[in-house]
Amino acid sequence: MAVSAALLLPAAVSQAQPAPDTATIWTLQDENSSIGATDPTDRFYVNGLRLGWTSPTTGVPDFLQTVGRALWGDGQRRIGFNLSQQIYTPADTSLVIPNPHDRPYAGLLLGNLSLLSDTADSRSVLTVSLGVVGPASGAEQLQNGFHDLIGQSHPAGWNSQIQNAPAFEVLHERTWRLPLGTAGGFETDVLPSLTAGIGTVRTYLQAGVSLRFGQGLQSDFGVPRVRPGLSGGDAFTPTSPFAWYVFAAVDGQAVAYDILLENSPFRGGPHVSTVWDVAEFQGGFAIMTHGMRLTFSYVAQTHEFNGQIGGLHQFGSAAISVRF
Repeated sequence: MAVSAALLLPAAVSQAQPAPDTATIWTLQDENSSIGATDPTDRFYVNGLRLGWTSPTTGVPDFLQTVGRALWGDGQRRIGFNLSQQIYTPADTSLVIPNPHDRPYAGLLLGNLSLLSDTADSRSVLTVSLGVVGPASGAEQLQNGFHDLIGQSHPAGWNSQIQNAPAFEVLHERTWRLPLGTAGGFETDVLPSLTAGIGTVRTYLQAGVSLRFGQGLQSDFGVPRVRPGLSGGDAFTPTSPFAWYVFAAVDGQAVAYDILLENSPFRGGPHVSTVWDVAEFQGGFAIMTHGMRLTFSYVAQTHEFNGQIGGLHQFGSAAISVRF
């Protein structure tokens, strides 16, 4: 209840509004498990690809402005839309009949519509996602096509993947930006965040915090991520010709349901027993100049299901955003 109240109440720290922003923002992002420190192979969360569009604050329809005021009070609003695809495989992709105790093959394709609201020191996001889990996501075709391009063999077990099912999720998130002070011209701040998601894809609560060091930290609310994960979002407004920061972050997720591991409760098929508590540790950087933002995160994730082999699952996340 405390988490829900914190997510729904307007930000208590400040209701000051940033200046209107007339720029449209496009973002291209990819996350891939081949960017690993010890074992760069396709396993578990293999790849996440996302293309996003974010409106200027002057381009939000009146009825969505009304929704934003009802949820969060005053703030500069934006709307965003992005398409995302995620690919998951077991650890051993050479088996035609995969190990039933390993992660199932699965693909997820989503269209995500978001309403954002920014004050000077908080960002609130409401996202509704619709799509499909299963062969219709195109995950098998994308992975096999990429393997053809780089001269690698195809994973052998895609015929066993989780079958087509509608995907729906509603997510609400709030991130606070709390300055810690400056030293020698460098700024520091901390970004606590709370997220709640519910739907046929995943039902979970997430709490996290990022610590940043750099210049121009008021330009954004942290680096973007393909969800689930600690994400500052695509919207950024540079406060100087050149802004940058490095960061370290941690989040914890309490997972009640994940169709990509458990399959649908209304039918049979590949599934594993989930771990309800999942943590992620990440670090990286962001650079903003000439209306562009380049970000990179290196993520280490604890086990998501019982029997998962290896240590922390590791992957990289890179994104480029351009303002027009």
